[in-house]
Amino acid sequence: MSRSVVHASFTITRHWKASPSRVFQAFADQEKKDAWFGGGSDWTPVGRSFDFREGGKEHAAGRWKTGMVSRFDCIYLDIVEPAGNSEGRIIYNYVMHLDDRKISVSQAAIELKPDNGGTKFILTEYGDYLDGYDDAGSREHGTNFLMDRLEKSLA
Repeated sequence: MSRSVVHASFTITRHWKASPSRVFQAFADQEKKDAWFGGGSDWTPVGRSFDFREGGKEHAAGRWKTGMVSRFDCIYLDIVEPAGNSEGRIIYNYVMHLDDRKISVSQAAIELKPDNGGTKFILTEYGDYLDGYDDAGSREHGTNFLMDRLEKSLA
């Protein structure tokens, strides 16, 4: 097998009416995160663990209608909970698998900034796509899909 790495990055910025603390809790509380994090009706969870703290790990696996299983394995590196009118931050590394194939290793940084009574949300991700996996923008598309689901959960 030929080994390769393709590097890519993207940034997603959103403005939400919810406070930075409320947006932070949508990531920090497993029940709240489970309301938006996943593949929707096309995805059935098959594995889950959640330890939201610096050094903590998160695992989410699910089976798509095609039968393929996707797996997200994450470690939290930096967590700053917003208090009052302060900013918050979440930085984590994660590995993605499709079935037994490791397709990527990424780092994501989430910034939560107070903005006119709501939140300016900035997510920047740096990804390394492995061994011929052609992302073709699907990671950014999928992350936008999740942010749409997060926005609905905050409404």
